[in-house]
Amino acid sequence: MPLRYRLLLPKPESKQPRLTVLPHHEPHRLPMTQITSQSSDQDPEPGSGVDDSRVPRIGPIQLAPPVILAPMAGVTDAPFRVLCAEFGGGLFVNQMVTARALLEGHRASWALARFHPSEKVRSLQLYSTDPVTLGGAVRRLVSEGLVDHIDLNFGCPAPKVTRNGGGAALPYKRRLLAQVIKAAVSAADGESNGAVPVTVKFRLGIDDDHLTFMDTARTAEAEGVAAVALHARTALQHYAPPAHWDRITELKSAITSIPVFGNGDIFTAGDALAMVNQTGCDGVVIGRGCLGRPWLFRDLDAAFSGSPIPEVPLLGEVVATIRRHLELIIEWDGDDSRLSHFRKHLAWYLKGYAVGPEIRRRAAQTSTLAEIEAVLDDLDPTLEAPDGVERIHRSHSSAQRRVALPEGWLDDPLAIPALPRGAEALVSGG
Repeated sequence: MPLRYRLLLPKPESKQPRLTVLPHHEPHRLPMTQITSQSSDQDPEPGSGVDDSRVPRIGPIQLAPPVILAPMAGVTDAPFRVLCAEFGGGLFVNQMVTARALLEGHRASWALARFHPSEKVRSLQLYSTDPVTLGGAVRRLVSEGLVDHIDLNFGCPAPKVTRNGGGAALPYKRRLLAQVIKAAVSAADGESNGAVPVTVKFRLGIDDDHLTFMDTARTAEAEGVAAVALHARTALQHYAPPAHWDRITELKSAITSIPVFGNGDIFTAGDALAMVNQTGCDGVVIGRGCLGRPWLFRDLDAAFSGSPIPEVPLLGEVVATIRRHLELIIEWDGDDSRLSHFRKHLAWYLKGYAVGPEIRRRAAQTSTLAEIEAVLDDLDPTLEAPDGVERIHRSHSSAQRRVALPEGWLDDPLAIPALPRGAEALVSGG
């Protein structure tokens, strides 16, 4: 019988404990490979936990809560992954790295492929359109003990990716897709005796006239992947609402031997429970919903364990999280000389709070730790977030006019294409 969850909100008459940022030396309170649950054939009562037998397993990795941080270019670096993990449990996936770049010793790509010492499961997403190249990269990563899990990118809708036949374009070429997946699974299994699982993440298809999600999942299942994740949008739809959760329901009904994870339009813990309850999927993948809101993983921990959802943090608590994020970045980079990239994070953190246009202007121009601290010092720590703050757009939210594809890509789905020269030359990170 499908596992269902109930959402518990804080009681109006009593304040919940406020958000607390965990110190960096404190170990993760819910290790990703540890299960905390009870067995029951009935719907879980609030606070009762989850039946062990129903906790999704990705190879040797058990996920309690059943939550995955989606790989996002320029976002899910080591400091952000560690910050999210300090709030709650799950599988935290590194940003996309190009397989060929690893094989050719691209320094920036190898730097992206590093993991923080505190990460208990080292999860990396790879991009490739060539089975030989992908197999070689997986073989090296696994044989040298550098990863514990590999995810394959078949969902990226970016034109620079799809115009070369990669990302969300590749699943249309069914035979090539099977070869690519087989190469990765064979290499991982061969070097680890099955200890390093391979998963795939993909979209509904290129557009509504070229849906591929069902064939992609069946191919992945047949080739031995450990789980599949469906972003319930087409490449043409990009990130425009809505995500089509009914397609996740279809996929879960068809794929029965491995876990199916759902992705799309999850901005709150309530959304996550609704997706699992409505679609029957085994867990959720969190993308844009955690931008500027890493405490979403705390909320997900509470929701999936049947505990009340904590309150939305005051701005002072957000500031404490920002400072923790900065601390992790400086610790990881070794200095505070390169913080201009933090502007986007700062804007996401402040989104929705009534800080005023002058603060936002200053935040958008910061590039040093001193400048960021000056902005933080001028914020009112007692400011509350407005209702619905979690649904304010923090990143892409529109559709594409067209999906960039190689010439003749849609002519024959069974043809093995001659891919463009740039297909394997993408810069890692997305």
